[in-house]
Amino acid sequence: MKDADEGKMAIGFAWYRPAQWQRVRDISSDAEDLHDTYLEWLQLAEEKLNQFRSSGLHVEKVDIDSEQLIRWCNEHGLDITGESRSQYAAERMKDLDEKGSLISGRT
Repeated sequence: MKDADEGKMAIGFAWYRPAQWQRVRDISSDAEDLHDTYLEWLQLAEEKLNQFRSSGLHVEKVDIDSEQLIRWCNEHGLDITGESRSQYAAERMKDLDEKGSLISGRT
């Protein structure tokens, strides 16, 4: 996905809202690898996002809805893991980009 303003490849970064975090933990087969609380996840996610951006990458937050994630994984025959969550975020970003729905710098 090219960002029209910067001409760089954009990377989708799975982003969870507080109300979604526990549900994502509950449905993930790798829950033991996830942070126990939303605040723990948020702190690490912000750090990683800043690292990616400071290294010159164009990164967009992609809101993840747990129920849509479940449907997508079921349709693709995938367990809900870090890899499938990343794949889902990449596909969502592509869809949003094609629809012109990406909002740069959203939080």
